[in-house]
Amino acid sequence: MRIVAIGGGPAGLYFGILMKQAHPEVEIEILERNRPDDTFGFGVVFSDETLSFFDQADPVSAAALRAGFRTWQEIETRYRGERIVSTGHGFAAIARAKLLAILQQRAQSLGCTIRFEREVAASAALPDADLVIGCDGVNSSVRERFAAEFQATIDWRPNRFSWLGADFALPAFTFIFEPTPHGLFQVHAYPFAPGRSTWIVECSEETWLRAGLVRASEAESVDYCQRLFAPHLAGHHLLANRSVWRQFPTVRCGRWHHRNVVLLGDAAHTAHYSIGSGTKLAMEDAIALVAAFRELGTGDVPAVLAAYEEARRIDVSKLQRAAQTSLEWFENAPRYQVQEPAPFVFNLMTRSKRITYDNLEARDPRLVESAAREFARAADRDAPEKGEAAPLPPVFVPYQARSIQLANRIVVSPMCQYSAEEGTVNDWHLVHLGSRAVGGAGLVIAEMTNVSAEGRISPGCAGLYRAEHLAAWKRIVEFTHRHSAAKIGIQLAHAGRKASMRLPWEGPDLPLTAEEGAWQVLGPSAEPFRAGAPVPRAMERADMDRVLADFVRSTRWAAEAGFDWLELHMAHGYLLSSFLSPLSNLRSDAYGGSLENRMRYPLEVFAAVRAVWPAPLPMSVRISASDWMTDGSGFTAEDAVAVARELKRLDCDLIDVSSGGNSPASRPDYGRMYQVPFAEKIRYEAGIPVMAVGAILDADHANTVLAAGRADLAVLARPHLADPYLTLHAATRYGVDLAWPPQYLAGKPKPAAR
Repeated sequence: MRIVAIGGGPAGLYFGILMKQAHPEVEIEILERNRPDDTFGFGVVFSDETLSFFDQADPVSAAALRAGFRTWQEIETRYRGERIVSTGHGFAAIARAKLLAILQQRAQSLGCTIRFEREVAASAALPDADLVIGCDGVNSSVRERFAAEFQATIDWRPNRFSWLGADFALPAFTFIFEPTPHGLFQVHAYPFAPGRSTWIVECSEETWLRAGLVRASEAESVDYCQRLFAPHLAGHHLLANRSVWRQFPTVRCGRWHHRNVVLLGDAAHTAHYSIGSGTKLAMEDAIALVAAFRELGTGDVPAVLAAYEEARRIDVSKLQRAAQTSLEWFENAPRYQVQEPAPFVFNLMTRSKRITYDNLEARDPRLVESAAREFARAADRDAPEKGEAAPLPPVFVPYQARSIQLANRIVVSPMCQYSAEEGTVNDWHLVHLGSRAVGGAGLVIAEMTNVSAEGRISPGCAGLYRAEHLAAWKRIVEFTHRHSAAKIGIQLAHAGRKASMRLPWEGPDLPLTAEEGAWQVLGPSAEPFRAGAPVPRAMERADMDRVLADFVRSTRWAAEAGFDWLELHMAHGYLLSSFLSPLSNLRSDAYGGSLENRMRYPLEVFAAVRAVWPAPLPMSVRISASDWMTDGSGFTAEDAVAVARELKRLDCDLIDVSSGGNSPASRPDYGRMYQVPFAEKIRYEAGIPVMAVGAILDADHANTVLAAGRADLAVLARPHLADPYLTLHAATRYGVDLAWPPQYLAGKPKPAAR
């Protein structure tokens, strides 16, 4: 078997090393465009976890690498004149030139042939081989040749960066945030050899333009950065190596192999330098490809390549998602400059979601304590100062909204139960909501409650449009107030064009038939949600007035029932949400077209509801902050900010930030805490408190979101289905002594020591 690797970087070299050990008989040729001693960039950094993979894959090269590594456990952040050191992280770095030299020597010793100064252009014929590996970096000619087959996309990020070096060794991984009249400059730096550090400078394109760097030569850029960071360089100098200002390309490929050609490393996928994983990904790709050859042999190359891609796809996707979150954090870094140092550093450490509150507390308890103390101080100026009692974890810090104080910041999300009878809630709802209230949550929001019979999703949906509904809800509210410290809210809604459906366990998205009691549904336009769904009647002014009056009536009854909190549902494609989205609102009158017009009716409803809801009680609005359309159409995060600003103007207290639901063509990027960035954006840009929701799986996630300043309340749905007593259990684990119902005191565990 003959294998040719196009690209002599870490991916191609490491593949050669491992493949020669697995199948010594295979002929491996590595073609590298540069000379043996050429290298661009400065150092390469790895985590301790990655080094353990190298130890297992090839102990010989791993030992040589370890001998050349510079290691440390700290991350230092320089912000607002302070230097905050976070411990317990574990990194190792090495000069890129040294890394390549070690891998080159090892590959050659095992029989790989390396040919330098061999360029293979995209237009040139591929080498004759049983397998061709495209490991030729971010500007891969192999990927370019088969761009359609690999389904390659490149997302050029807006920030500018310059990859520099410094002629001294920093003590640790170092982040620097330096404000200037032109904007914020950021540094990602780390030591990699005696007397040497990598020093990456990043800024927004606007800052780069205002600073005049668009016209600067390499030498002029270095001089600018030298002067800007002089206090941090302490007399040392920055070094250049093709250090032009660039934009980071996020490369993704729908497929990594085509016939006998496969992509490895940056040719297939890139990960932003802020999580330092490009070389890691490349070498782990090599490990996985050789593992597939070990398992399947060399006789069926397509099967091997398919197995390799299947084995690596999920891990790479997770890391690219973390890298995307991290790079977006740095793109948005100017917004965080209002934070105090401790929460700012906590925010920075947890930016990619790979490190959470509990994980960081295990690594660096002092930083987490400082961030928690600052969170408590910001919420209550009378909170204990440093040196007094340990601060409460953020989820257990009370929250004040108008006259209502929540005992903690965990919210039970509204969850449809589809168990009402003609809109009337019953014993199921009493047990469902009552158990979550007894379970310790600060706020329990009852399920989507419809303001009319025609506004129900299904015949099993809850309502508040008949007098008997009021009595049934009052029973649940009184139970909650009598037997728990929780506050209880109600979410009022109209399902719009998504109404008149069967119960979900009778079949997903199945409309009712006439024989089953189907009813006429309403919408901003006569456009069904999907093919086969009920076709709505486009609302006329009389319909809009009637529905608005329904909302007002239900609001009055919600107040009479004793609810503490009212939420208006403008999300998930239901009526008010469908007015907001251009995917569902095709009107040409004053209620369609521009965002200003599309939000007009939802805002009219909010204003009418706020006018009759008691002034001392808070109101929130749930919105879908994005339609998740891959072509950028639909309702966007920028639209959500604009709507939130208008709701704030009308005296809305919080925005409950969800997403999706307006179109079956939506493509959400699911993952833990996946909707939190929308909540954060609205919190900072609209200046209104927010609830974050969406795969917040436990109190650890909630603490992470809150301590970082990304939201004010954490909303959990499905975790509360699995554990109604989630908050009480979390309190025990965090050492917080929450009140238990007297009936359950015999089973109350002793809180952990704090």
